[in-house]
Amino acid sequence: MHVSIVYALPQEQFIEELDVAEGTTAEEAVHMSGLQDKHPEIDLAVNKLGIFAKLIKGSLVLKAGDRVEIYRALPRKPRSAHGTDDKKERIRARKASRASTE
Repeated sequence: MHVSIVYALPQEQFIEELDVAEGTTAEEAVHMSGLQDKHPEIDLAVNKLGIFAKLIKGSLVLKAGDRVEIYRALPRKPRSAHGTDDKKERIRARKASRASTE
């Protein structure tokens, strides 16, 4: 049966297409893909797995056509990042308006 293993970095994406036996688990498919050899930062004890953006356990038995995604940890939460960036912009604008009135 045919499955895909996907790992995405900020600037590039890696997709490995595999033919695996019936009964293969997600974790076994990741090992078979060879992505861990190319990207040693992938640690299945840390990185979460998903199928089409839905979290799964590594022990899940795959079905034909599944796309197993290996998720990276984000450096900070996207909403927090936007909030922090917005706050910094407001502070800069306030300082600029004070400097222009002085």
